[in-house]
Amino acid sequence: MASGFFAILDDIAALMDDVAITAKLATKKTAGILGDDLAVNAEKSTGFVSSREIPVLWAITKGSFINKLIIVPIILLLNLFLPSAIIVILVIGGFYLAYEGVEKIVEYFFHKHEPAKQELVGVIQQDAELEKTKIKSAITTDFILSIEIVIIALSTVLDKTLSLQILTLTVVSIIATVGVYGIVALVVRMDDFGFKLIEKSNKKGFMNTIGLLLVKALPIFIKAFSVIGTIALLLVAGGIFTHNIEYLHHFFSVWPSMLKDLILGVLGGLVVFALITISKRGIKLFQKFTN
Repeated sequence: MASGFFAILDDIAALMDDVAITAKLATKKTAGILGDDLAVNAEKSTGFVSSREIPVLWAITKGSFINKLIIVPIILLLNLFLPSAIIVILVIGGFYLAYEGVEKIVEYFFHKHEPAKQELVGVIQQDAELEKTKIKSAITTDFILSIEIVIIALSTVLDKTLSLQILTLTVVSIIATVGVYGIVALVVRMDDFGFKLIEKSNKKGFMNTIGLLLVKALPIFIKAFSVIGTIALLLVAGGIFTHNIEYLHHFFSVWPSMLKDLILGVLGGLVVFALITISKRGIKLFQKFTN
């Protein structure tokens, strides 16, 4: 009886060793997309009043956990019974990310001079409805990025047993969520940490200098994440198109892969943006003539 119990413990220990090895390989392979995930979510988690930053980030983090709780079993089932559907889901997600990236660019270049909108930014940022909208948008984007993370992680354990696949994807999902949103939390609260350093140093000395640096650096980080996050959306989208659409895989084959992904991401986003714009105008015209 005792020997059987210790044999089970030995099997569990061996399985955990295997999970540690496969999770390490999978995390290493997903490092690129995790970097993009960090940039995108850092950009989406900023722009709120100080008192709402952590509650909003926690809401997005919970949404991210739920996303992966949904995605992992679905991807595993699709891989078993309908692997071709994974590519379709990825490409659709790629178009969504590309659209988000292009929409941000269009917003910046063609709507930034609207004075009424600029005057109301401080008030709008505190609006509960806008907060819910931004949280929903962040969770939706996280859903698409999480699909790619899970699929890339799965590709490293396709030759392993189902139990090892499940445990590896679970570990990678937890690491991805805690790692990404943990870093984002540190970034969005760096100004508060800076103010505390300034207070404790009595506004003099080395600690005061570090505190001032953190406070002044936050707006720069936010602007940088806004730009990097937009580029990351387009690069991820372009990468999805390149790796999952055979014709595009050989498109601009002599070009650097990053430039190629960026171009394809922009083109894909422009196509979706044009279709949505035409659809909206068509609906407005239809409503005008029917009223």
